[in-house]
Amino acid sequence: MTAPPRANVVEIRRVVALLCEPGEIYEVRALGTVRGTASGYFNDFNALVEAVRHCSDALMADGVYLTLNPANPDLLARSANRILTYAKYTTSDKDILRRRWLLIDADPCRPAGISSTDVEHALALERALVVREHLSGRGWPAPIVADSGNGYHLLYRVDLPNDEASKVLLQRVLETLHHKFSDDRVSIDRTTFNAARISKIYGSMARKGSDMAERPHRLTSIGEAPDR
Repeated sequence: MTAPPRANVVEIRRVVALLCEPGEIYEVRALGTVRGTASGYFNDFNALVEAVRHCSDALMADGVYLTLNPANPDLLARSANRILTYAKYTTSDKDILRRRWLLIDADPCRPAGISSTDVEHALALERALVVREHLSGRGWPAPIVADSGNGYHLLYRVDLPNDEASKVLLQRVLETLHHKFSDDRVSIDRTTFNAARISKIYGSMARKGSDMAERPHRLTSIGEAPDR
């Protein structure tokens, strides 16, 4: 019998180095674990990596996520550098200090709660690269390109205050991209503008529905990352 795939600790460390700023606080949140929603707050990045591995492998999470933007340091007191199962509290928009990342999520259209097929997965990559090319032609810098397990992400570095003007700006960007690039095969998610947005921690497993040959669970990963 083939052993189930495991989290890739090397990839998780790479993600933390790319997305997280030393000295700041980030929430790790695991959904659909054998012990409900699991959550913890981390400024110790070695502990963060181990928590992701534990959530993905031992707790068999449907998905393990990270707050893209740094959170209020006071939240460390909720669960300091450790994972708490059956978590009651998670990060809200008002808890975010500053916006550091814009997430563009190209997700293949399919019924909720199931993994994508290989064809759907490939279509999401194709669409994400079209969006990247469009934005590059308008002077945007190179993004991180990542496999979310079922679709593909583009992550763009920003530096914006956590205020209403920034929220509206990023919301309008996503609405425009959705209008231009979404169709009945792949959708550009319009909802990823919120300050407390969580995103898959690449290197962890994505488990939606049953693991079937035509709709498999997949290991998430970073495909491309710019030097700066």
